[in-house]
Amino acid sequence: MSCLQVLLAIIFPPLAVIDRGCGSVLIVLLLTLCGWIPGVIGALIILNKNS
Repeated sequence: MSCLQVLLAIIFPPLAVIDRGCGSVLIVLLLTLCGWIPGVIGALIILNKNS
């Protein structure tokens, strides 16, 4: 997880997880539409997982 990805996760969460696949982007997009904080938390969790 790089500093740029963390910054993107805070500003626009779906853009931060775009390299993790379509499913991750859709999940984070739905969470972001429900509220900004759930989207940020979801993006940070997905970025923190080892791939």
